[in-house]
Amino acid sequence: MEFLTEKVIYIALFILIIHTIETLAYAVRLSGARVGLIASALSLFNLMVIVSRMANMMQQPFTGSLVDTAPTTNTLAFVESQYRIIIGASTIGTLLGIILLPTFVALFSRSIVHLSKQGGSIPSLFRTLFSVDYIKRGLNLMHIPSKKYLKGFTLAHVPKRLFVVNMLVTSVYTIGVLSALYAALLEPDRASTAIMASGLINGIATILLVVFVDPKISVMADDVIQKRGDYMTLRNVSLMMVSSRLLGTLLAQLLFIPGASYIAWFTQFIV
Repeated sequence: MEFLTEKVIYIALFILIIHTIETLAYAVRLSGARVGLIASALSLFNLMVIVSRMANMMQQPFTGSLVDTAPTTNTLAFVESQYRIIIGASTIGTLLGIILLPTFVALFSRSIVHLSKQGGSIPSLFRTLFSVDYIKRGLNLMHIPSKKYLKGFTLAHVPKRLFVVNMLVTSVYTIGVLSALYAALLEPDRASTAIMASGLINGIATILLVVFVDPKISVMADDVIQKRGDYMTLRNVSLMMVSSRLLGTLLAQLLFIPGASYIAWFTQFIV
């Protein structure tokens, strides 16, 4: 277990928090549809996405440093073991987000109402959220999902293609940076090219998410507010989306090495 260093543990915890936040972002649309304030909900959703993306950018140099500090012998296996722990942390973070989803739907519902009342002021919202009184109320709302929460759950209205696309996008986004760094070890002569490819990979994954996934969920939320859709259908789809996200992080374990090999192969056409 030499590969399980203190730095790896810190990075894994950071990744866990990032994926928890990104999973809980699905609760924002549910909350917006619940209180009828979808525009305010999207504002809060965008804030969470920015925070998670910034946090992800902050951890990348530390993740890259694992390659620099790897031993000169058995380097590939050593780094692979460390990176698989980090990928595993993304799965745990997603699972934690799923467990906390019902609690955060309730919390976000109140936050969205506060945001609307305060004229869209994020600083004012933060002052409210981090007040002692609000924190106490938030802790009282926390609970583990029960069988009652899954009552009425059905796959009938869940778009299967949306499920698969979200799973694939999540897996690519999870391993984009890690596979690029590992590819740098596979082709040390083209290491810089391989590392810089991570931005392109994550960019493509983000575009696919914005083009094929986000609009579908947003339209469903709009339909609920305009009485053309059912809240239970939106909830079912949201539950399936976080489930596909969880499977995506597991799929990332399988795609990690093939992804790195593909990046290493592709760099020969760039250099």
